[in-house]
Amino acid sequence: MNFTSIGDLAMGLQTRQHNQQLKGHVTRLSYEVISGVRQDVGKAVSGDFVALAGVERGLRTLAAYKLSTDEAALFTSSLQTALAQVAEASAGLGTSLLSASTPASPVQVDTLAQTARQKFGAMVAALNLRVADRYALSGAATDTPPLAGAETILSALQGAVASAASVSDIADAVTDWFDAPAGGGGFLDIAYQGAADGLSPFLLGDGDSTQMALTAADPRLRAAMAGVALAALLDTGLRAGEPAARSLIAERAGTWILNAEPGLTAVRAGLGSSEARIDEAATRNSAEVTVLKIARNTLIGADPYDSAADLEAVQTQLETLYMLTARIARLSFADYL
Repeated sequence: MNFTSIGDLAMGLQTRQHNQQLKGHVTRLSYEVISGVRQDVGKAVSGDFVALAGVERGLRTLAAYKLSTDEAALFTSSLQTALAQVAEASAGLGTSLLSASTPASPVQVDTLAQTARQKFGAMVAALNLRVADRYALSGAATDTPPLAGAETILSALQGAVASAASVSDIADAVTDWFDAPAGGGGFLDIAYQGAADGLSPFLLGDGDSTQMALTAADPRLRAAMAGVALAALLDTGLRAGEPAARSLIAERAGTWILNAEPGLTAVRAGLGSSEARIDEAATRNSAEVTVLKIARNTLIGADPYDSAADLEAVQTQLETLYMLTARIARLSFADYL
């Protein structure tokens, strides 16, 4: 019978090799249990990284789209809130002005004129909305407030109606000022400080985007401001001492405010459609991310139960190796004595 043995030095070397191998397995399996991904990705895909690269590129692209959709959602939500504040500022004011438009109620006209001036300031402040360090209604000029101050606008209107002889002339002068084209010395030259072009589109997905073209120069927003501004002019002393004329101006302002409400509602409805589209895109992108993550897990994922079971087995082997090493080397304190 042939018997082959190895020396102590060789035995020690072999033991160290086993120890390093088992420690390597423990490190690999621990990583796979924690991360859920194979440590050796090349082996998992058999050296073919084409499919994995496509999945990773898709996930990075969708991450960029998520950032864009989140920004668009914040932008539209904040803008919807600002428009609600504009609508709230004019809500009820038109009806109150119409009910007070009689020569017998000059005090009520004066009170509503003060209210209109305050509400006009609130409207201008709401339209000067700033979202994520960008002015939302300035078009491409996002670093500039879209509207001048409320008092600046009212001061310009005072100059526009200064030479008006009748109530109709005053109303026409205010209308002309708000509707004047660029270069005409009206709203677009004095009140509006933004750009004519809208914001760049928000990318929502592959080949999908939404355009935010709304600015504070939108005719529907100007119409909403015009009625409140006309009523606010009464608080600046317009036709002071002429109750009949002031009542007629209040009546005209109330009519304008009520007539502007459908346009303001349409603006908010259009923005709501954009919000719905953004939400749909975000949901679609989220579902695609889930699909790609499943595909990536199929390619390089490590089964957590199998990895945990293998890790337990390797730990047992490592403990057994330490025990055998101690016995072989007689590393017992009692035997040493």
